[in-house]
Amino acid sequence: MTIPSIVIFTDDPGWHGKQLKYAFEELGFQSDFVSLSACSFNLSRQNEVPISIPQFETTLPSAAFVRGVPGGSLEEVTLYLDFLHGLKILGIPVYNDAHAIERSVDKAMTSFLLHHANLPTPKTWVLRSRDEVLNLAREELGAGHFLISKPLFGSQGEGIRRIEKLTDIPWISSSHGVYYLQRFISCTGEGFSDYRVFVINGQAIATMRRRGKSWLNNVAKGASCERVAQNLEMNELAINATKLLKMDYAGVDIIEDCNGQLNVIEVNSVPAWKGLESVFDGNIAQLLAKDLINRHILKNNEHV
Repeated sequence: MTIPSIVIFTDDPGWHGKQLKYAFEELGFQSDFVSLSACSFNLSRQNEVPISIPQFETTLPSAAFVRGVPGGSLEEVTLYLDFLHGLKILGIPVYNDAHAIERSVDKAMTSFLLHHANLPTPKTWVLRSRDEVLNLAREELGAGHFLISKPLFGSQGEGIRRIEKLTDIPWISSSHGVYYLQRFISCTGEGFSDYRVFVINGQAIATMRRRGKSWLNNVAKGASCERVAQNLEMNELAINATKLLKMDYAGVDIIEDCNGQLNVIEVNSVPAWKGLESVFDGNIAQLLAKDLINRHILKNNEHV
């Protein structure tokens, strides 16, 4: 009997990949790590596998779990997403799918969708003209507001700057000519903190507070993780943001401002969870694996 197999798309399996592989094995599924950069289309013949995936040359996987999409040129990234779109068209479940990744990895579209749906999120500007950026920065600073400059595509706090004074303005940088700016939100309480809510299949399964050594609260930048009780308002906001972007699962970053208002600052379609698991009594990889298998592979059959 052939053991059903799942492809885990990643360039660096690391701890998260290994946790997923163990979780799938415990549920009776084997899995293999593959980089999307190693895939290709072969559309020369009918009745053959049209998407070439290493280790799946003769038959497509039962499902695909996306742990990472490589960077590269516009053409390269478009091709990687094409593979994910193609798998879904062929009936292969993709978790999270290409549409979800496209909506969330592009901070401009994420902000637009959150704003359009009236979900609270920081004031945001996405501009092409540096003169407009400089005028905006002077206006915001003059009104007593700091600004955050972020790469349009990016994660783990890389490339983020806080603009606090006029002499910081020259440091505002673009992402290939696109400037993404947000009004900085000061958090409630002492120090710097925000929250990460982990959502799977429309349920908030865990929340942690991230306390930064500075205003940047990313765990990858040294923030500490704290266990906190579930908050119904925060959970509802995280769930609504995840549903809006049509994700199977997500890590939703939320900040509480000095007035007690919650704001969504990021929605991550390929979130890490090692820090979260340090303050969570459960195995997140197992929850993810079960959700993928039960909803997308077994469906109406007996669940694992």
